[in-house]
Amino acid sequence: MPDIIRQRTLGKAVTVSGVGLHTGKMATVTIKPAPVGTWFVFKRMDLPDQPLVHALAENVVDTSRGTTLEENGVRVATVEHILSALAGLELDNVLIETDSMEMPILDGSARMVTDAILQAGICEQDAERRYYRLRSPMIYRDEKKDVEIKVSPSEKREFVVKIDYNSKVIVPQFASIDRFGEYYAKEVACCRTFVFLREVEALFAHNLIKGGDLSNAIVFVDKMIDKEEMVRLAKLLDKPAIEVRSEGVLNNVDLYFKNEPARHKMLDLIGDFALLGCYMKASTDALKPGHHSNTEFIKAIRKQMQKEMAPEALPEFDITAKPPYDINAIKKILPHRPPFLLVDKIVYMDKDQVVGVKNVTMNEPFFTGHFPEEPVMPGVLIIEAMAQVGGIYMLTQYPDPENYLTYFLKMDQVKFRHKVVPGDTIIFKLVPLGPLRRGLCNMKGWAYVGKQVVAEAELLAQLSRKPDAPALGK
Repeated sequence: MPDIIRQRTLGKAVTVSGVGLHTGKMATVTIKPAPVGTWFVFKRMDLPDQPLVHALAENVVDTSRGTTLEENGVRVATVEHILSALAGLELDNVLIETDSMEMPILDGSARMVTDAILQAGICEQDAERRYYRLRSPMIYRDEKKDVEIKVSPSEKREFVVKIDYNSKVIVPQFASIDRFGEYYAKEVACCRTFVFLREVEALFAHNLIKGGDLSNAIVFVDKMIDKEEMVRLAKLLDKPAIEVRSEGVLNNVDLYFKNEPARHKMLDLIGDFALLGCYMKASTDALKPGHHSNTEFIKAIRKQMQKEMAPEALPEFDITAKPPYDINAIKKILPHRPPFLLVDKIVYMDKDQVVGVKNVTMNEPFFTGHFPEEPVMPGVLIIEAMAQVGGIYMLTQYPDPENYLTYFLKMDQVKFRHKVVPGDTIIFKLVPLGPLRRGLCNMKGWAYVGKQVVAEAELLAQLSRKPDAPALGK
């Protein structure tokens, strides 16, 4: 049995302040612990009613040299570095209070946020972490920009990033990570944003990087610049003088790693992928990623996730695998016997759902009279089979299920959508609508044949201990 991974949040609030990269305005951000199930939420303290902006892919509205979110007309910009720090440290629930629309660029990396969080400490919460487990590979391509990002199913969460700018100063390089927490803090969080000098004037012209300077970005120079041009650029960057080093970097910084640009692109990718709304068990391989490609892809992944994780979605299981409960195990749990035992096996069960199977054959006794010329499984028996699957879920919550009986109390929202005939295999999926209390269990169930829902219902049942059962604890 694998160890349960619990949700995590900060031990206490931390605050960072700095100028916004594009607006040039000062911003103070306070990152606070948040309750289970929150994920990452921004709160605009500078606006009336202090509105919230949730860090979700559908809220992305702009990716011009950064990721901007908007919800109900309220924006937060350049969120990728803070989100990367949170996801890199594997936090689950955080409230980010800000007094400005744009997050501070700080030193162009996630280091200052990461360091502050580690100093504050990280604590586990009383809930299991929710992962999205990718079922099949997905690919995003932008042929014009030569971008390709692929995610593949994996039991690990890992990223590989490759970049190639066809440049002598930023040679083709890659970076990868499959460990997070302190490893992320040491190897990725400190890697700074970068830009080519030739791009700087264009960014200024588009009213961007008002808060950019040589202290919060690596500036690469990939062409010769004469002295006159140097003087003009120094004035533009508000510096007394600038020079180009032999490795093609302006005189502002030394690289932390030879592949620091690739590591920063990975930092951005981790931040943008946090917009999924949970962690994804997948291997991500990205060629030339950017904020636009990252967020467009995560929008598509999030739509697929929502479709798969919807309560009524057809469950995924291996029909050939050994079932957790075969017919002999079921007979030890349920009191029902043929011809009224209407579940053949349980193929999957966890704390959130149970999935069972009923193979419908012409030998079923009810087909004799229902109907002789056109055999159709009675709807009430479909619901009975559904209830038996739910009963197995309920009874296995007790250490001695053989000493209990289940009784129907109520059926609600019952719908029959398609008929079930000999040769069909019915898959039943039931999810609890609340905890089991005082022997009462309320569940929502769906019955499928193939990928089609044939029936659904809400069921309420009561567990009752058998009169001749031994006393509890004996």
